[in-house]
Amino acid sequence: MVLDNGLLNVFTVYAPHSGKSEEEKESFWNEVFHLVSCIPQNEMVILAGDMNGHVGSSNVGYDGTHGGFGYGDRNADGSRILEFANGLNLVVCNTLFVKQESQLVTYAAGPVKSTVDYIMVRQEDKAKVHNVKVIANEECVPKHKLLVMDMQFSTRKRRHKKFEPRVRVWKLKEEKTCEEYQSMVKDKVAEAEWKCTDVNEHWQQMKKYNDGHSTGHMWIDKRSMQA
Repeated sequence: MVLDNGLLNVFTVYAPHSGKSEEEKESFWNEVFHLVSCIPQNEMVILAGDMNGHVGSSNVGYDGTHGGFGYGDRNADGSRILEFANGLNLVVCNTLFVKQESQLVTYAAGPVKSTVDYIMVRQEDKAKVHNVKVIANEECVPKHKLLVMDMQFSTRKRRHKKFEPRVRVWKLKEEKTCEEYQSMVKDKVAEAEWKCTDVNEHWQQMKKYNDGHSTGHMWIDKRSMQA
């Protein structure tokens, strides 16, 4: 996604659930790690989706990655998520804000409640995240609540370029204009006091003269110089 102040790369993921093998889980996270690590540091990253792990409410061992305001207890799959995020300098945005339980739980099936859906950004972009919450009454897929993040992007003010009038070279195609300009150049050359003897110096003086008159009149071309 192209923004006014840079590029935003959005990744959506669905990690293997707890019943899958450790090899499949490791393969998945290694592949995602490789994809995200290819994004240049001057571009923004948002990684979101069902990551099938519990990062828990505690940020012990992951101060920069976990904000300290999660839900429940951490499990092995949650530790894997935090290791992944820590390795890429990402922060789990769900854990940055103090919320009621209803705004933290992303998965509910009867009495079972947990947080398995997360949104991550690079730590240098954490200040752009203003809020993350669960919309309790909205399901994006069965049993999963809608997770919303508010993010503010600063825009660069465009500099107003000073208008530079174009030199109207095409006017020399008009016979009358061309003749008038040739006559004017002849008069100015005759009036000039050429104190230099070098041909290049003569040309530089002539060029300087035409630079000064190119806007009010027209630019000199081969036909004019041959006069």
